[in-house]
Amino acid sequence: MRHRFSTLADVLSYTTTVNRNRIVSNYVDGGRLITYSQFKDECDKMAGRFSTFGINADDKIAILSENNPNWAVAFFSITAYGRIAVPMLPELSPNEVENILSHSGAKAIFVSRKQMPKISPEAIERLHLIIDINTFELIKAEDDRYTCDGRGKLPEPMDIAAIIYTSGTTGNAKGVMLSHRNFCANILEAWHAHKISHKDVFLSILPLAHTYEMSIGMLYPFSVGATVYYIQKPPTPTILADALKKIRPTTMLSVPLIIEKVIRGKIFPTIAASKYLRYLKKHFPRVLYFLVGSKVKQQFGGRLRFFGVGGSKLDREVEDFLRHIHFPYAIGYGLTETAPLICDAGPKRTHLGSTGTASFEVLVRLADVNPETGQGELQVKGPNVMLGYYKDYARTRAVMTDDGWMRTGDIASVDSKGRYYIHGRSGNVIIGASGENIYPEEIESVINNIGDVSESIVISRQGQLVALVQFNDGVIDWNLEGQEKFLENLERRKKDVLEFVNSKVSQFLKIKDVEVMKEPFSKTATHKIRRFLYQDKKNENKTDKK
Repeated sequence: MRHRFSTLADVLSYTTTVNRNRIVSNYVDGGRLITYSQFKDECDKMAGRFSTFGINADDKIAILSENNPNWAVAFFSITAYGRIAVPMLPELSPNEVENILSHSGAKAIFVSRKQMPKISPEAIERLHLIIDINTFELIKAEDDRYTCDGRGKLPEPMDIAAIIYTSGTTGNAKGVMLSHRNFCANILEAWHAHKISHKDVFLSILPLAHTYEMSIGMLYPFSVGATVYYIQKPPTPTILADALKKIRPTTMLSVPLIIEKVIRGKIFPTIAASKYLRYLKKHFPRVLYFLVGSKVKQQFGGRLRFFGVGGSKLDREVEDFLRHIHFPYAIGYGLTETAPLICDAGPKRTHLGSTGTASFEVLVRLADVNPETGQGELQVKGPNVMLGYYKDYARTRAVMTDDGWMRTGDIASVDSKGRYYIHGRSGNVIIGASGENIYPEEIESVINNIGDVSESIVISRQGQLVALVQFNDGVIDWNLEGQEKFLENLERRKKDVLEFVNSKVSQFLKIKDVEVMKEPFSKTATHKIRRFLYQDKKNENKTDKK
């Protein structure tokens, strides 16, 4: 990389000077084209507005919006001038939005009109500025805050750039403090994993509030003068196919679910239904892979060089097929706490089932290795590791070892060539279909607040969240089991739990089903539920994540 960055202010200054007339971003269908010089001007204006309304260095400013070209402008107008961004996923519930705004102490927010109803009247009262992210018009601006005495600053590498919340269903929110150094380290890691230039074209389909898309899909292309295109509607198969045809991207980031749907939902059935293709598969597999590979690559625009897969574990059969058709997929592994990269394998370095080798300048080790299996907890140290959890020393200390390594909670093994393989979680976290970290305890705390509920656990079953619930004594009369009155009461109770929980949590935390437990949960001597007895064994290994 020609320039090694130390802060996001450095990134902004350098790339908007070198790439002045190049295009930063636009919508697939046009309408919001921004050049690098225009980008810098808009950031300067916005940072000046913060100062005008008394918002100082290290103050927090939230972003709550769907992906759009202005999202990056909002992020840099905050971070490059010494303030702290608090990005939020658009799928969050109003309850979670309120908890995060309260916990972070955000003084301002960029918000889309679609997300605006999620901001409570109390939060609106607290906020100094509310800015429409699509137009940058002020939705709310307090006259008494128009003091012109706010001051930004030139950030230092170890200053907090963003606080990313990985939870928020309860008041016990967990905010990951990521520094300028963390983000700049990830730009360099990405460069060494796969080199891009100003000629590259990205198509963004994952939420920018997730560190995966934020670091690798926004900051990295921005640093080299590349162009990113955004889709204005949810990326359904039809809309995505149209976008791929129009943009013909060279680079994309994805979660396994997307490519698995293409291969399992379309390609495999097509081969199975064709006598000719089945014949080729049996007698001339190379010919089949060449023909099918050409077709798949064409569906993705025909000039794709990098298709990053992260967020969860890629299906082994699908990965094997991608290798045979020479599809340019890449694998990445990491955490929000590492902004996110820990390991990576570029298109030419993938190995079936592996999450890759340690990323550039990142140290990885296995602790407490089982001599029989060679598996141990994956731990990480490097410039990518977070500063800690905001206002939560105890949880920060819990994930750090005495010698300064961060515990990932993932169980892994390593081969002779330094390639890591993730085998499972040491904790209870469930990985959602799109790579979200789902902490079942958060959902359980909502369920357990229902008056008639005694205890509950949430598990993953065939990719869906299922709540196992035990009601208080007398709520369900098991002596009437099988009778119509019993069944009506049971179904009503299950429906009440389902509707209550799903009204309180975000989209990716919604439960699919409720099962009522007749017998008490099996517990340890310290009265903790033996969670592992109720897990779906088929899903235990799907824990590689971003």
